[in-house]
Amino acid sequence: MLRFVPQADLSTLDPHWNTAYVTRNHGFMVFDTLYGTDSGYAPQPQMVAGHVVEDDGKRWTLTLRDGLRWHDGEPVLARDCTASIRRWASRDGFGATLMAAVEELSAPDDKRILFRLKKPFPMLSTALGKFGVHMPAMMPERLAKTPGTTQVTEMVGSGPFRFLADERVPGARAVYARNERYVPVPNGTPSGTAGPKIVNLVRVEWLTTPDPATAASALQAGEVD
Repeated sequence: MLRFVPQADLSTLDPHWNTAYVTRNHGFMVFDTLYGTDSGYAPQPQMVAGHVVEDDGKRWTLTLRDGLRWHDGEPVLARDCTASIRRWASRDGFGATLMAAVEELSAPDDKRILFRLKKPFPMLSTALGKFGVHMPAMMPERLAKTPGTTQVTEMVGSGPFRFLADERVPGARAVYARNERYVPVPNGTPSGTAGPKIVNLVRVEWLTTPDPATAASALQAGEVD
């Protein structure tokens, strides 16, 4: 178990909605992204196995990896991701720029995401692998259909940790458990938000401690890690 003191209280859970870095960090615990960004700032496949670019850069076909499931056990489908992309883009400047170049965003089947563009957008995978706020978190379609102006409060992702909502104490504690269904990227080296996410911790507790002196004392006493 890891007991961690975040820099601020996790007052907002929706990574599409808020620009706080503590919410972004929470987002990467619970959710996953189609691409990760490595330490050299290059996008790498994360939820996707890869993509094919055709028609002089105006047609991108992304294929999801096998074995991806949401925390509730349901399979991750391409239509979940298209809905998530639209919701994220309604809140994010990079996403809005991407969507301005999109003629069609669709899910031809359960595994493939299709972008048909008005003009080439070479940074498409970079946008979908953004690691800052707002992070392009993938959500089940039923949650991603929530308007971007309304916060999503049910935390069902496909990331390496599950959020334990019944153990949350606003202003004091947020708790995560290892997602036993998580399937890491099968190859590569962890780097930035890219590569396989190997979870060795069964449980993580975020203990909000606004006073730096109190946080330091807790660290010295072994009350936090």
